[in-house]
Amino acid sequence: MLIEEYAYARAGLLGNPSDGYFGKTIAISIKDFRACVKLKESSKLRIVAQDQDVPEYRSMQDMVEKIRVYGYYSGERLIKAIIKIFFAYCRENDFRLGKKNFTVRYESTIPRQLGLGGSSAIITAALRALMKFYQVDIPKNVQPSLILDAEKEELGINAGFMDRVIQVYEGCVYMDLNRDYIKAHGYGKYESLELKLLPQLFLAYKPALGKVSGRVLNDIRIGFERGDSFVVNTLEKIANIAEIGKKILLEGDKEGLFEIMNENFDLRSRIMKISSSNQKMIQTARQCGASAKFAGSGGAIIGMFKDKDMFSRLAAEFDKIQVKLIKPTI
Repeated sequence: MLIEEYAYARAGLLGNPSDGYFGKTIAISIKDFRACVKLKESSKLRIVAQDQDVPEYRSMQDMVEKIRVYGYYSGERLIKAIIKIFFAYCRENDFRLGKKNFTVRYESTIPRQLGLGGSSAIITAALRALMKFYQVDIPKNVQPSLILDAEKEELGINAGFMDRVIQVYEGCVYMDLNRDYIKAHGYGKYESLELKLLPQLFLAYKPALGKVSGRVLNDIRIGFERGDSFVVNTLEKIANIAEIGKKILLEGDKEGLFEIMNENFDLRSRIMKISSSNQKMIQTARQCGASAKFAGSGGAIIGMFKDKDMFSRLAAEFDKIQVKLIKPTI
């Protein structure tokens, strides 16, 4: 029997990047892009890489360019990491896996290294496939923590809870990632919000801006771990925006949401270096009258637009700077 599981791209609506620092955030899943993992029983355990991860290149220049954009990374290591974490979890919780082996294949349509949760989507889909193959039921609130362990502990990726939570729960989720609560329970407080509360949103991304997100966030991580008061206080303000945003959504105050989305980015830019190309995307959206902030670590932005005319202006202006624009399916 062939098992096929999916996980979708995501965007941080409010509060990111405080999710990596015991903050609060609201995120949405985006069905326009997805990772797919296919798993089938076989005599030996085998991982089959997707085409773009096969170490085969047209030339040295082609190889160097792919390393520049994607780093020295491939989906194979993500699959290995979650298999290891899954195996350890099952041993610790007395799940008997038997002697079955499998062949696992993965592929993804999520634009790579643009802050849309592509790596965690592959891991999430793989965990779902492993659970189904071995008939292991892992509580939903525990799954994001295992996925985060695969990336952070096994692979050393600078990551937070947001991607993993929204890709497990899907839809729109408010997350309270209080340090003491996570220490006591192993996971945060997750609350699904009704999609009808959301305003009209756009997602824009520029493929040429691909980068390794963990590296982009290193400055914030270093400042936080040193206890830099400016970094810590700014992250607290960003987290507070998510809490305010939840209240605004429940009250239906779309104008208030518009303003705090902009504030989220403005605060973030105080503690993170923003490239001119990323800044240009934000400025272009705001000049069209829309709100705009990073969807993740950079390369993609999300914001509110007010009507069809504004969306048309966004499309025309983004096209001039080679930026793709969609209305995300949440």
